[in-house]
Amino acid sequence: MTDAHETERRALDSLHRLVEKALKAGADGADAVGVFSANLSVSQRLGAREDLERAEANDVGLRVFIGQRSANVSTTDTSESAIAAVVERAMAMARLAPEDSHAGLLEPTFLAKTPFPDLDLNDPAEPTATLLYQRAAAAEDAARAVPGITNSEGAGASWWRGTAALVISNGFVGAYTRSSQSVSASVIAGEGTGMERDYDYHAAVYGSDLEDPTLIGRSAGERAVKRLRPRKMPSAKVPVVFDPRIARSLLGHLASAINGQSVARGTSFLKDRLGTQVFAPNITIVDDPHIVRGRASYPSDAEGAANRKRHLVEGGTLTTWLLDRASAHQLGLTTTGHGFRGTSGPPTPHATNLYLAPGADTPQILMADIKSGFYVTELIGFGVNGVTGDYSRGAAGFWIENGEITYPVNEMTIAGNLKDMFAALVPANDLELRYGTDAPTTRIDGMTVAGT
Repeated sequence: MTDAHETERRALDSLHRLVEKALKAGADGADAVGVFSANLSVSQRLGAREDLERAEANDVGLRVFIGQRSANVSTTDTSESAIAAVVERAMAMARLAPEDSHAGLLEPTFLAKTPFPDLDLNDPAEPTATLLYQRAAAAEDAARAVPGITNSEGAGASWWRGTAALVISNGFVGAYTRSSQSVSASVIAGEGTGMERDYDYHAAVYGSDLEDPTLIGRSAGERAVKRLRPRKMPSAKVPVVFDPRIARSLLGHLASAINGQSVARGTSFLKDRLGTQVFAPNITIVDDPHIVRGRASYPSDAEGAANRKRHLVEGGTLTTWLLDRASAHQLGLTTTGHGFRGTSGPPTPHATNLYLAPGADTPQILMADIKSGFYVTELIGFGVNGVTGDYSRGAAGFWIENGEITYPVNEMTIAGNLKDMFAALVPANDLELRYGTDAPTTRIDGMTVAGT
C-alpha cells in the first residue's frame, strides 16, 4: 500500500509539470486537476461468491486560458511525452474556442489558506478481499434468514481510496486523500406475481464506522417482507410523510434550484426567491463541507476557493445560491466555494454535506393526527420540472390510518409543486448524517395522491 502523503506528492509533481508547460506554451493561466484512485469490490448471491474486482485509475485534466478563451483536456497517461501532447492539444483547442466573458481563474483573495482543515477523510486500513466477502456474506445471510424472504438479488461490499490534487497558476496548491467502505444487500419476498424487493446499504469513510453487515441485511429483508400484499388507494389530497431515506431527495431538488448555473440561466423556479421566505420559519437547511469523516466533506472547492459551513435556509429564508466562480461572475456575486469538477470539464456548482435540521417531534408525534395519509418509502421516475417546480413521481410505501403506519401500498403517484411543498414541509427529530445528503422523517400536507 502506497502512503497517502507520497501519492499526494507524486500527484502534485505531475500537475505542477502540466501547469508550468502550459504557461511556457503561452497560456495566460492554467489549472491541473488529478484523481488517483484504487478500489476493491466483491459480491455474492444465494450464498455463492460471484464477482471480485479491483481497479486502479490515474486521471489528469488540464485547463488553459488564452485571454477569455479556454479549453480542457484530460488523460490517463502522466508520462513526459503524454504531458507535452496534452498541453499542445489544450492550447490548440483554446485558440479556436469562443470567447467567454465569465471564464477565468479564481481571484487569489478567495483562495483557501493553508493549513487546510484536517477532516480525517482517509482510513489507512485497507480491507482484504476475504474481509469484504465476509461482510457481503453476513449481510446476505441475515437478509435471507428473515421469514418470508424467497430469493436474493445479492449482497456486496467494497473499499475505495482516492487522492485528489489541484495546482493552479494563481498560486493554489492542494491535495487530499479520502476513503470509503460500503456494504449492501437486496432481497425478494413472496412468490410469483406477489413478489416484492427491497434493499439496504451503508457506506462510511472508516471501516470502523461501518454499520454491522448483519443489521444491514436484516433491515433489507424486513423491508421487503413488509411490502408484501400491497394495495392501491383512491385519489385524494392527504398528508404525505417521507421516510428519511426518501426525504433527502427533497434537498436534492432544493440544491438543483439554487445552483448558480440554473439561476444565472433563469431556469430555476426559485430564481427570484433569494432573501425571501421559502420554507416555514422554523426550517434550517445546512451545507457543511468540514464535517469530520463526512461523506461529502472537502477542505476546499475544486477551484481552490475557501469553503465553510453555511445555512442555505435560515428561519425559512433562502440565504444564498450555490456558486462557483463562473456562475458568481454571471450574477455579479462572489463564489460560495461550491465549485466541483472532474478531470474532463470545467467546474460546476454542487452542494457538500447537505442536511435538513431536525424538528422537535418524533416521527410518531408527527403522524399522530393523520387520519388518512401516505408514508413513502420508495420513489420511482423523475417527474420534476426544475423551471416551474411541478412535481409528480411514482411512489410506494404504507398507508397511514389514525396516526399509525398500516398496510403496504404501491403503484401510486404523488404530485404537487415544490414551492408549496417546501412551504408546508415539517421535519421530525430523527436526523442521521448517513448519506452526505440527509433529512429526518418529513411531513408535507396537501399533496395529491393517486393510484396508477
